[in-house]
Amino acid sequence: MAAEPSATSVRTTDILATGRRKTAVARVRLRSGAGKISVNGRDLEAYFPAVKDRVLVSGALDQVGRRSAVNVDITVDGGGPTGQAGACRLGIARALKAFDGELAEPLRHGGLLTRDGRMKERKKYGLRGARRGTQFSKR
Repeated sequence: MAAEPSATSVRTTDILATGRRKTAVARVRLRSGAGKISVNGRDLEAYFPAVKDRVLVSGALDQVGRRSAVNVDITVDGGGPTGQAGACRLGIARALKAFDGELAEPLRHGGLLTRDGRMKERKKYGLRGARRGTQFSKR
């Protein structure tokens, strides 16, 4: 006998995906709706005041023409605004691929399913930074 689903359980229509960029991690929940995008409980325009970040986040939805067909709820932490926007974009693209398998090809051709692997290089011992050495003094 199957147990009754509780009120806190995830609905079967929700698609969950994760996106990462630099040190930012975005957990994306995608469901059918009217096109509302919320980030950390705030509206997209309120969370990302820069237009370039808003365009980056909604780029995957605009490319496949699903902007007004789905609601997106994003929880993002770590990194800065640009890294968070990139993580959101990857998470939305992965969720769209799971939402509709036919969208995988246009998303792949747009480069939206590829994770950007560029990270900050670590500092090495004996140096002042990742590559910069100590200042030379002749005398």
